[in-house]
Amino acid sequence: MVVLATKCYVEGDARDRALDGMYSLVDNDVGDLAVDWTVGVRDDDFVQVDVSGDDATVARNVLAETWGEVVAHDEGLVADETYVGTLESWDAEGFVLDAGEEVFVPADELGLGVGSPEQVVERFGLVQHLPMTFVYGGDHGDTDADPHRLADAERDRLYDWQRGPGRLNVNSATRGEVRATVNRAGHAQDIVTVERLGLLEQSVVCAEGTDPPGLLAAIGSYLPAEMRCVV
Repeated sequence: MVVLATKCYVEGDARDRALDGMYSLVDNDVGDLAVDWTVGVRDDDFVQVDVSGDDATVARNVLAETWGEVVAHDEGLVADETYVGTLESWDAEGFVLDAGEEVFVPADELGLGVGSPEQVVERFGLVQHLPMTFVYGGDHGDTDADPHRLADAERDRLYDWQRGPGRLNVNSATRGEVRATVNRAGHAQDIVTVERLGLLEQSVVCAEGTDPPGLLAAIGSYLPAEMRCVV
């Protein structure tokens, strides 16, 4: 079994479509290996893949490398190690990530420039449930433990977003749904691709000369989802 660092938090038909898509994505990742698998969702909405077969260990490693892995509750997080959690909330004090347990990253440890956490969210186009890598500082029952912080690789990724031609980040929609929405709104020529960030978190990479806020205004009425532009 491997618990992937991505969530399925929609309901009804949208949940069925998301899980069908997840099955296809797992098939793309490990379909050539000698394994059988089933896809499910835990009570906390994290996607779980049960794997069996001769290549089960290899398959679990591939899935963990591709999606990030949530550590089992009985194992716990280890100080100074890097993990993936999903962005659950933010306020003036910092970010709260879900990595199978709640991890608080204080504002001073975001490392994303000046401004409050709320301003960081707006500037980098962050959406709820976005998978993000962080360094675990240690058990905060220990007064000497370091604070948790965003990983250097995560900071680099977000700064790369700002240096690019422009992005529009979306949650609560599959990659196929976002692509179809852009096409339906008549803006297929205005994007380069839709980059998958998680199962239901996508990043629309704009073509040179496309205005991300204008794209958001154009497709927003077609897609009932949280959307933010990378500024």
